[in-house]
Amino acid sequence: MMEVFRFKNLGRWDKFTIPHLHFPTHVPSEQIGRLLKPREERVDRTQYRFEDLQPITIHFGGDISRRKVAPGREYTLPLLWVRPGDVVLSKIDLKNGAVGVLEDGWDNAVVTTHFKVYEPDLTRLDPTYFRMLLQTGEFKRWLWANRSGADGRTEVKLDVFEELEIPLPPLPEQQAIVAAWRAAGTHAAALEREAAETEAKAALAFESALGVSAPSPLPERKILVAQFKDLERWSHDAILRRQHPDVRPPPTYPMVSLSTVGDVAYGMQKHPGNRPGKNSKPYLRVANVQRGRLVLDEIKYIDISGADFERIRLEDRDLLFVEGNGSRENLGRVALWLDQIPDCVHQNHLIRARMDKAKVLPEFAAYWFNSGAGRAHFFEEGKTTSGLGTINSSVVKSAPIPVPPMDVQQKLAQQYDEALATAEKQREDAAKARAKAWTDFETAVYAAEVVEEAAAQIAAAS
Repeated sequence: MMEVFRFKNLGRWDKFTIPHLHFPTHVPSEQIGRLLKPREERVDRTQYRFEDLQPITIHFGGDISRRKVAPGREYTLPLLWVRPGDVVLSKIDLKNGAVGVLEDGWDNAVVTTHFKVYEPDLTRLDPTYFRMLLQTGEFKRWLWANRSGADGRTEVKLDVFEELEIPLPPLPEQQAIVAAWRAAGTHAAALEREAAETEAKAALAFESALGVSAPSPLPERKILVAQFKDLERWSHDAILRRQHPDVRPPPTYPMVSLSTVGDVAYGMQKHPGNRPGKNSKPYLRVANVQRGRLVLDEIKYIDISGADFERIRLEDRDLLFVEGNGSRENLGRVALWLDQIPDCVHQNHLIRARMDKAKVLPEFAAYWFNSGAGRAHFFEEGKTTSGLGTINSSVVKSAPIPVPPMDVQQKLAQQYDEALATAEKQREDAAKARAKAWTDFETAVYAAEVVEEAAAQIAAAS
């Protein structure tokens, strides 16, 4: 396909610097610079302490957050005020779509001169419409294509940005487009809340049927004093639980340790000698095991054969516990292996539990150890000094698990499965609602058939 351009319009001989923005011809347009007025409102540093200001940053998706500044430090660059409703962009990251609109509720928001602040013409431009427009795939491709400068320091020049024309339907139409998008977002958020409530009710029903509950929350303690003779291990939770015992009624069914109803084993330690070779096998890492689910997008390989391979080869419906994690919430998280990858093994930072299926259903065990009551053991027994901890095979072997009759286990696991399937469907519907709302927005401002053609050309050339 041949393209013809005026030479005077080219910043350099590179077809990807040429704007590929196409809008419906029936929609009026206007230059960005005529809709945004630069705000050069300097902060008088003699009137404000730095700790009373809120430095902000702009992310690639247009979100705005408070910038983290180390205690006792402050900026030496001049600061600019950002008022609610202002459009603010990062000069260096404009090419990545770092353009946002400051929402209401921010007090004393400021940026350095590495940013540009604009006051939008509210009689002609809805700020949210503008922000959404700049986050479309077509506009982001345009921003990336129009960057210039030395390698490693390329940016979109502000005059290039301000001279670009954007589709500008009448203000009521802009507001209607934004309102429809927000309504879809509200609907999606409601579905996500319903999904969370469905899961919470399922967890409560599961624990209630077993006659157990999660332990009561431990008090917050900035300083914790305990006598050394009272410590079985250095565990923040264990010490607090000793000082604040949690009294709960006995469970409905007998509790046994995991080692009496299953076999527990470590995986293989990774080292230079077992790099992928002629006996390469897929193996699971900590990153692959999330709570209640496996993430198998990226699988790595390790060299293993013979008796070692047979010892740690995973079997269908094995449980995998994470040995350690920087987050207390994820300590001892567990997922069920369903033989998704043939001849797969696991790393030593994952602890495998193979249940005696005549006594305990693996699905029931997985739901139990991911419940609040089932996880309590790992919080109390994990080695920790500051809420971060690790567990080992002994902790997993001693983990208590209720053993109701097999038909009760099957019923509870099935009910939990159905509830989680409902929650997953609610989340899928939420994601579809958000995706449709965004597609509807892009359709409203772009000529869809031209957008698809231009995107295909750029993708093919890349």
